[in-house]
Amino acid sequence: MPRTSVQTRSHLLEIAGRLFYANGIRATGVDLVAAEAGVAPTTLYRQFASKDDLVGAYVEHAFDDFRAAFDAAVAAAGADPHERIMAAVDVVCAEVDSEHFRGCSLMMTLAEFPDPELPAHRNAVAAKTWMRQSFGELAAQLGVERPDELADHLMLVVEGARATGQALGPTGPARQARDLAGSIVAAAQR
Repeated sequence: MPRTSVQTRSHLLEIAGRLFYANGIRATGVDLVAAEAGVAPTTLYRQFASKDDLVGAYVEHAFDDFRAAFDAAVAAAGADPHERIMAAVDVVCAEVDSEHFRGCSLMMTLAEFPDPELPAHRNAVAAKTWMRQSFGELAAQLGVERPDELADHLMLVVEGARATGQALGPTGPARQARDLAGSIVAAAQR
């Protein structure tokens, strides 16, 4: 049974995401994405007008997956603001600890697409902005004096965990991220 247009788009994004993350975005051609997805290039171009559109949609799709995991973890943590923050940090720590982790897909995208006019760049920045704002909202629930400052500190911790996890693996400095985040939150509460 043939896929619907929505199913085809989702399938292409899954395949493109796997290839872009494993091989790099610029190193992965649209023809390879189409071939790996088992579709003709014309089918891919019916879904995405250009490679830039495909890459922008890939970033948005990757962010949607992360946001869903982040939101679910925060919701599952219950009402305690400290536990909600730590659950959000745990999402990043689990990502870094994954055997498939190669680095933050958004930072990798920003490195390959520095032009702020491109959809990939804009979507990656929007995702990072969302995460910072989300940490700010969680920090505000703690009732700390400067929730935006705490959000910045938490962003530095999780981004540092991603960067060192990429370079040195999950048993390097990234393994300290949760404890460091906990200490920062506790200090902000004093």
